[in-house]
Amino acid sequence: MAADDNDATALRPVSIAILTVSDTRTAATDKSGDLLAQRIGAAGHRLAARAIEKDDIYRLRAVVSAWIADPAVEVIITTGGTGLTGRDGTPEAIAPLLDKQIDGFGELFRSLSFAEIGPSTLQSRALAGIANGTFVFCLPGSSGACATGWDRILAVQLDQRTQPCNFVELMPRLLEV
Repeated sequence: MAADDNDATALRPVSIAILTVSDTRTAATDKSGDLLAQRIGAAGHRLAARAIEKDDIYRLRAVVSAWIADPAVEVIITTGGTGLTGRDGTPEAIAPLLDKQIDGFGELFRSLSFAEIGPSTLQSRALAGIANGTFVFCLPGSSGACATGWDRILAVQLDQRTQPCNFVELMPRLLEV
């Protein structure tokens, strides 16, 4: 850890991977992935990887598992597949990979989202947790939901200057036994 990593007044850039879950989006039409990538860069963080995968539980697990095993990836954000339709399987794909769930993430996301879209937020199964010392956040696929998740929760919690506490200050301790 560099000396300035302990400086609570300086941003500690975090390496973040983005996985868009969609049967129809391409690199040219992935507005939610683009929004997250832009905000990650604007916040001073690094885009470690980016991919688009179809709603297939086993493909999603393979991609996310590889990123969880990669020490260069500290945070994974998925967008899409958190709804209620038959093809929405992101929570089912990701939950078994988690060592710990962060239950408050989904609750907070739905609370914030309620102010924007009302009871339709019930259709979101936003999820978060930790796997092998990597934070994993599953957001809905709309760009509005990604903006809410990033702007109102993740941008703040992935900034070590946020007090009284934040996710970044926990990173060195996630693998302790």
